[in-house]
Amino acid sequence: MSKEKVQIFDTTLRDGEQVPGCKLDTEQKLIIAERLELLGVDIIEAGFPISSPGDFKSVTEISKLIKKDITICGLTRAVKKDIEVAAEALKFAKKPRIHTGIGTSESHIKHKFNSNKGAIIEKAVAAVSYAKSFVEDVEFFAEDAGRTDNEFLAQICEALIKVGVTVLNIPDTTGYCLPEEYGAKIRYLKENVKDIDKVTLSCHCHNDLGLATANSIAGVVNGARQIECTINGIGERAGNTSLEEVVMIMRQHPTLGLDTNINSKLLYSTSQMVSQKMGMNVQPNKAIVGANAFAHSSGIHQDGVIKNRETYEIIDPADVGVDESSIVLTARSGRAALAYRAKLVGYELTKLQLDTVYKEFLTYADAKKEVVDNDIHEIVAATDIGIEGLASK
Repeated sequence: MSKEKVQIFDTTLRDGEQVPGCKLDTEQKLIIAERLELLGVDIIEAGFPISSPGDFKSVTEISKLIKKDITICGLTRAVKKDIEVAAEALKFAKKPRIHTGIGTSESHIKHKFNSNKGAIIEKAVAAVSYAKSFVEDVEFFAEDAGRTDNEFLAQICEALIKVGVTVLNIPDTTGYCLPEEYGAKIRYLKENVKDIDKVTLSCHCHNDLGLATANSIAGVVNGARQIECTINGIGERAGNTSLEEVVMIMRQHPTLGLDTNINSKLLYSTSQMVSQKMGMNVQPNKAIVGANAFAHSSGIHQDGVIKNRETYEIIDPADVGVDESSIVLTARSGRAALAYRAKLVGYELTKLQLDTVYKEFLTYADAKKEVVDNDIHEIVAATDIGIEGLASK
């Protein structure tokens, strides 16, 4: 079955860096950009050039650094000066893209801009037209598209296609949409906007209700072919769509007929790098890259995984760069897990020996959150099964 490609637009260095306390200097941004190039992303949103001299410098230096066939993108508002500054920062990029836009929801038009729909369309058209005078590749974001009336959204998209926009970004800026609602919005645009096939529809979903990944997948199922995401799902408020999650969902569900260019074996190490550079720990139960993503502590689960990994793991840890599953010994663990871990540290226990050791193990496990290898030696030594000498091996 042939698969259609979904472009991965990584905004770790722009939207991801907006997290309080996660500010990166140019050198750190260059290190991460180089890793994103190795990972296989299609577009790197390198920053918001007009926002600060540091951001301008970072976009410029990343544009010089990246040699592969990767698009370097700079964000702007629908303001001439923003666009001019972004074009200047991107002048060294092999494949530059200006990402401009404006709010399109009733709330944004009324309260943020004190404007009307006609004026918003005019501003959007003017911004895209001006950006096109500097670069060929121009993406437009309809901010708060998730809460924008579909008919008006279709109008603005059609107007922008006429002036040469190349990518239409449909953000769920507030993370409010349900997956079926967001998917239906993408489908509506595919079915109702003239010449929509001339552009790429893009998903940019936030995680305020924990639905960013689900919404992005609903978007590509309904015809979008770009996902805007970040490593570890970092970003404003509750974060952005998680790159590692959408990549592995498409890979684990081949019936979707969708895939990316991402080298998934680099996902875990990239996650660790970004976490370290930004000083933001990855929650242990984070999908794909969390410390517990391939850890098993329930006795029933441990027994199943020891017999056949696929009983409780839908992803081979090696596919995302994790060495192996971990069997964590706790009071919930069973005999199979204890025998497995004991064998790893040198004890080949018979069934009778295991029964004796297991009783002692439960005493330890009730007193501790986790039983580690050194504890196993002590547990075996404390039992009268005649193999204490192995503890020194």
